[in-house]
Amino acid sequence: MSRKLYSPAEAYKRLAGGHLPPGSRVTGELDYSASSGRTPPPRFPPGLCVDVLNVAGCQLDELPEGLQAYELIAARTPLRSLPASLRVSTRLILTGCERLQSLPTGLTVGSLVLRGCTALRELPEGLDVWFLDLTDCWALERWPRQAVIRGGHLRLRGCAALRELPPFVRRLAGLDVSDCPNLCSLPPELVVTGWIDVAGSGLKEDALHEGVARAQLRWRGVAIDRRVAFHPETLTVGEVLGQRNAERRRVLIERYGVARLLKDARAKVLDTDRDAGGPRQLLLLPLADDEDIVALSCFCPSTGRQYMIRVPPTTLTCRQAAAWIAGFDDPADYQPLVET
Repeated sequence: MSRKLYSPAEAYKRLAGGHLPPGSRVTGELDYSASSGRTPPPRFPPGLCVDVLNVAGCQLDELPEGLQAYELIAARTPLRSLPASLRVSTRLILTGCERLQSLPTGLTVGSLVLRGCTALRELPEGLDVWFLDLTDCWALERWPRQAVIRGGHLRLRGCAALRELPPFVRRLAGLDVSDCPNLCSLPPELVVTGWIDVAGSGLKEDALHEGVARAQLRWRGVAIDRRVAFHPETLTVGEVLGQRNAERRRVLIERYGVARLLKDARAKVLDTDRDAGGPRQLLLLPLADDEDIVALSCFCPSTGRQYMIRVPPTTLTCRQAAAWIAGFDDPADYQPLVET
């Protein structure tokens, strides 16, 4: 089909007047993102072909039939679905599309970014991608029967409803299953050549079968070894506090546990008082070249369970800590009648 070619400048003018013909080809980028200052047209013409279309942040509830683009950026839009005829070659970015419920069957794209698409429960049949980012798609629970992920990165951080990976995921360069507590195993056919982030996942050491055993382990992006990942009970206070790398030290603190660390390191008591649950203590543990740990030790009035809650390092009193935990910046505004 012969297409009429337009520069972005020409296309902007025609779109503003509603005169861009169906099937037009725009060479370059059409930027109607919320930060561009341009007002998007009520409708784009069907069959539009453009190198890059950026509508991020726009109140756009549908895309035109037959849209073709090398790159489509539709982050933070109220889209609920995409047209079945959509064709995107390289990158499709739908970050923060909280109403998105479905994607076209047979969608083929190099990189698909669906971060924070919290209404998305399943992926389409016939999906074909190299890189797939599903970070914080916490409602996602079903995989298609047939799909292809061609050896790139699969990011599933925060996909709390997922219980398994599908058998069609066979080879990856990187796999992020952090904060996927219900994911306890990996497909036996899976090979991971680069890294696996296991922080907060349901994976145990025996889940790392031969195909993934040589992958670098990560914890929230920080390289770690199996002992840190799966045997935190073997860590020592000296090992944690003596770690010079701040990022790695934060991982060691998380694995050791803040409450256990404050107890074993004999943290300094900054303040004490009482509330309905019993005695409270504000504890301080200085850290070299990093933010000090300050935490409030308190008890639940209903269950008697002890809690250790980290608060800003500038906190000086138990009351100030409790007010901050309750969402008050000014402790004077915190006047609880009953604490539970």
